Amino acid sequence: MSGSARALVDLEREVDRPGRGLDRLRLVPTPFVPEVRLHLAEDPIVWWARMEARAGRALPPPYWASVWAGGQALARYLLDNPALVAGRRVLDLAAGSGVVAIAAALAGAAHVTAADTDPYAVAAVTVNARANDVAVEATAQDLLDTTPAGLDLLVAGDVLYDRAIAARMLSFLFRAASAGAEVLVGDPGRGHVPPGALAVVADYPVPTTEPAPDSPVRTVQVLRPG
Repeated sequence: MSGSARALVDLEREVDRPGRGLDRLRLVPTPFVPEVRLHLAEDPIVWWARMEARAGRALPPPYWASVWAGGQALARYLLDNPALVAGRRVLDLAAGSGVVAIAAALAGAAHVTAADTDPYAVAAVTVNARANDVAVEATAQDLLDTTPAGLDLLVAGDVLYDRAIAARMLSFLFRAASAGAEVLVGDPGRGHVPPGALAVVADYPVPTTEPAPDSPVRTVQVLRPG
């Protein structure tokens, strides 16, 4: 059984697990995008500890079990501007919970792919898409060293979180734009956008739900290559 298939079995079991508590997943409306419901952890760190104890091995940090501000802003932007999405082929890069991919599908995209290298994120996209009754193709393929093709819109939320990753991400995003795709990035101001590289399309005050936030609300910019 592949890593993604094993992760999907685990998450399907977790989704159906009875009871409540800090180590449970709950299906809840996304704070800034209530049209989208997600299976999120009451406390991702506690959930992660229980899952590692049961597996008897280290598991990737469950970034998908929280809904991050950059993704919420992008999802809101797509739902508020469905003409950007309708009938188009969309890629959600580093998809996490799949909130942006699901918003794209709800806004009328012809085909949505959600890519994340964490097999549990791929599984989370699958169960979350089911919960919202939309079709999203989920893949664990690392796309960052490829040349994007067959793509109309590339969306990426909270991907510029450190300098090294930001350099790889921006290179991929600019290659996608050069290949003819429209590119949108949701960034909560982590400080890794080179001056003049991206232009602001919109900004939103987004409630934060990720672990240990420094503020209950973050200003998130939706950006595109400038």
